[in-house]
Amino acid sequence: MTTHTAHDDPRNADILIWVNGSLRPRAEAVVSVYDAGFMLGDGIWEGMRLHNERWAFLDDHMDRLFEAALAVDIDIGMSRSDLIAALEDTTRANGMTDDAHCRLMITRGIKERPFQHPAFSVTGPTVVIICEHSVPSLPKPIRLATVPHQRGLPMTQDPKLNSHSKLNCILACIAAEKAGADEALMLDVHGFVNTTNACNFFIVRKGEVWTSTGDYCMNGITRQKVIDLCRANDIPVFERNFSLVDTYGADEAFLTGTFGAQVPVGSIDGRVIGTEAGPMTQRIRALYADLVVEDCA
Repeated sequence: MTTHTAHDDPRNADILIWVNGSLRPRAEAVVSVYDAGFMLGDGIWEGMRLHNERWAFLDDHMDRLFEAALAVDIDIGMSRSDLIAALEDTTRANGMTDDAHCRLMITRGIKERPFQHPAFSVTGPTVVIICEHSVPSLPKPIRLATVPHQRGLPMTQDPKLNSHSKLNCILACIAAEKAGADEALMLDVHGFVNTTNACNFFIVRKGEVWTSTGDYCMNGITRQKVIDLCRANDIPVFERNFSLVDTYGADEAFLTGTFGAQVPVGSIDGRVIGTEAGPMTQRIRALYADLVVEDCA
C-alpha cells in the first residue's frame, strides 16, 4: 500500500492520452526513445484531481508548472489557455466528470544524439496528458520508515521542482519497503524531519500542527492549502525545524498530496502513532474537502 494506491478501474484500459496535439489510445500513446524525458529525466510535470467536472486548484497547478518551465528553461510552446484547453479536451474525450487523476508531463523533446546537452533536443517540447479514472484506496494508516536519502540543496537539484528526475525519491521508497514500511520519511541536510518520498509531512502535537520549513521539500499545493486552512480556522500551525524525537512523540501524523489529500500515518520507525485518522487530521480533511467543493463549484 502507498499513498497512490487506487481502486482498479477497467475503463483505464481504453483511455485516450493526449500526445503532442493528438488523442491516442493508451497502447499507441508513445514517445521516442530519444526523448529527453526518457533518456535523461529532463522534464517537469503536474498531478491534478478532477471534482465535479473541474480540475481542483487548476490556477495553482498552472502557476507551478509555468514557473518550473521557466526555472529549467523549457519553452512549453503552448499558452496557458491552450494547455488548459488540451486538458479539457482529454477530459471530455474520456467521459470523465469526477474521481479522475491527471499527470501532465512536459519534456525538452526529442534529441538528435543521446547526450545531455539541451542543444541536442531538436524537436519539442514533448507534451503528454494522461487522465485516469482514479479513486484512492487507503484502507488503513500507512507505515513510514526513516531512510538515509535526503531531499537535497537547491544548488544540486532544487526539491521544490516537480522534476522527471525522481531517482533519489525512488531509492528512498525502496529503502523504506526493504525496512517493512509503505513509504520513506526523509530528513533534510541538517537532520530535521522533512518530507516523504512522495508527499509532504505533518505532525500534530498538543493541538498544534507542525510541518517542515519548506526549504527542502516539494512546494506542495495541498500542503499550502492545509497551512492556509489552519490559519483561517484558528488552528495553530508552524513551519519549523523539528526532529525525529518530536515526531515519535506526536499525537497524530499525516501526509498531504494531490492524490490522497490527507493520509493518516499509523507508525514511524515502528513507533505507533495511531490506528486511524486522529481528530485533528479528520478536521483538516473535512475543511479541505469543503475547500475542494468550493473551488470546483
